[in-house]
Amino acid sequence: MADRVLVFGEALLDDFDDQSIPGGAPFNVARNLAALGARPLMVTRVGNDAGGAVLEREFTRFGMSTEGLQHGDEPTGRVTVERDGAGGHRFHILAGQAYDHIEPAETVDVTRAFSPNTVYFGTLAQREPESRAALKAVLESVPDAGRFLDLNLRDGVEESVVFASLQQADTVKVNELELQALFSWYCHTCPDTVDMDCAAVETEARALMHNFSIRGLLVTLGRRGALFLGADGARVTDPGVPQPQLADTVGAGDAFAAVFMLGQARGWDMPLTLQRANAFAAAVCGFAGAVAPDAQFYAQWRAAWGLQLPA
Repeated sequence: MADRVLVFGEALLDDFDDQSIPGGAPFNVARNLAALGARPLMVTRVGNDAGGAVLEREFTRFGMSTEGLQHGDEPTGRVTVERDGAGGHRFHILAGQAYDHIEPAETVDVTRAFSPNTVYFGTLAQREPESRAALKAVLESVPDAGRFLDLNLRDGVEESVVFASLQQADTVKVNELELQALFSWYCHTCPDTVDMDCAAVETEARALMHNFSIRGLLVTLGRRGALFLGADGARVTDPGVPQPQLADTVGAGDAFAAVFMLGQARGWDMPLTLQRANAFAAAVCGFAGAVAPDAQFYAQWRAAWGLQLPA
């Protein structure tokens, strides 16, 4: 099937004030894809500890293969999440976690066996050499697969990692702050603020795409929806949907990325893909955490979009 997505990166526990919730942008993406009927393979590493057991149970809960799940003596990844009063959040990311040590040879073996159509990756899991080498080996082992970079700039990610990731990607997803960071590194004529309605900003974004051979640039705009720029000159916008209630914004971008890749695999046109990705991301903001605790949430979206779980 065209929706065979290999998801590479961190699976971890998000520690809130009152509870720990399985998270990590790639793991959020993989679980959303699985719940919506795709066939993701998650490649990550967890510790031989209680946290690792919690994350492995999530694989089972979402019907995901554990063939890409590695175990080691390092601690299972953890992130402390602080919510603000407006539904936003800040992350405090620990160093020396299991996902920093994804083993390359084992990763290549499962990648070749899976034969993905798309490889999804971010930057956090590339902060240490071993996992960085594992991702490099993945991309080299399936040269014809599409490459989706979800930038997710976090503390500890060096600019050199971002530069190399942009060189490897076909499609890049950023939010406005991340695009501004890219401009600060690679553009010397851009305005201080990013306004995607400004012709000069779009010109510089397209120059960035040209310099890194990026075929598609996705810019998520929060409540204002999203924008897609294509290397062929395409410009597609979606204004988003009203947010009836807001619990937090944790996982909204990951939900958007999952539906975008699903739409591309299923042949949805770009306006429909953006519309559905925005609607799904807004719905995820209605509950705490990045994925729904209730399977019925996903069943409703599958029914609305004519999707089915794999047999």
